[in-house]
Order: sequence, then structure tokens, then C-alpha cells
Amino acid sequence: MFTQKANKIFQDVIKKYHIVNTVDQPFENPFDRNAQLIEHLLYRKCWIDTVQWHYEDIIRDLQIDPVAALKLKRQIDASNQDRTDTVEYIDSYFLEKFKDVEVKKNAKINTESPAWGIDRLSILALKIYHMDEEANRADASPEYRLKCKEKLDTLLEQRIDLSKAIDQLLEDIANGDKYMKVYKQMKMYNDEEMNPVLRKK
Repeated sequence: MFTQKANKIFQDVIKKYHIVNTVDQPFENPFDRNAQLIEHLLYRKCWIDTVQWHYEDIIRDLQIDPVAALKLKRQIDASNQDRTDTVEYIDSYFLEKFKDVEVKKNAKINTESPAWGIDRLSILALKIYHMDEEANRADASPEYRLKCKEKLDTLLEQRIDLSKAIDQLLEDIANGDKYMKVYKQMKMYNDEEMNPVLRKK
């Protein structure tokens, strides 16, 4: 199943990040873009999500220097753009993969494309990793750890359900029972013409 591979890659990325555990560490993708395109994209996608997860932690520091906070906000904005771009690359991979499928007359469209489901799966992997940390924190109370363990169980169940849904969607598309229709991003706030603040400059 596709998500079995994806979940393994996501777990590997998160473990790799936490060896050094800093947002400014160098990124190296172990998968060749030409030979293993989808693996390459999945690895990059989760790395972006993992770095941004920790950006979001840092910016919530009440004592953060305002200048550093503004710089970090710009980094988060760039990361969000990178994340969206990578999701679109993943969808492009699937569009190419399924381009010759004969779509059935009664085929249905899904509420989201495969890549946006994969986006949620990547972020879910981060939630599971960090909730597991909280459920096993030595300096936390037993009550706190128990609550986190209950939340972790829910997240693990959610990963099973989401993985199954993504695999079923890909199977339906491959069989022509559903079809992909991807709308490219139309973010206005990064556009120098559409954003009135940027336009003034």
C-alpha cells in the first residue's frame, strides 16, 4: 500500500531531524529525484513540515525578540509556500501516473486531491511523535501522561483511518471510479499585484 511507504518515510524524516533538533540544520534528501521521485517528494514534504512545526514552537516564546520574531514570521511564510508547492508537485506525480486511466461515466470527484490527504498524513506523523514524547515525559505528572497517552491512541487510530482512506482513493482513481481535478494555488497575499500592501510599494 502507498501509505505504508509514506508513513515509513515520514517517521524516518522526523527521527533524522531530531538527531540534531535545530531548525537551521542542513537538509539532505536520501532519495534521488530522477530515480525515486515520489519518495523524494514525500521526504522533502515531511522535512518542510517538521521544520515548520518547530518554527511554530519558537515563535510562541513570549520572550522572543521582536526583530527575531519578524524574521521567523518571514521564514514561516516561505515555509508555507514551499509546503504548498511540494503538495502540488506530489499531485502532479499522481496526475502523470494516472493520465491513461479510462475514467468511468459515473466516476466521482473527491473532496481533496491525494496530495492534500498526504499533507495531513505527514502532519499527523508529527503529532504522533510529539504526543508520544509528552506521554513519556519523566518530569510530567502521571495524570498528564495518561491524558497524553489517550490522545496518542486517538492519533494512532486516526493514522490508520486516514491511511486507509488515501489508499482507497488512489485505488479508486486507478480503477476509474474517481478522477483527479487539481486547482493550482491562488494565494493572493504573496502576489505583488493582488496584495494591496505590496502593490503600494
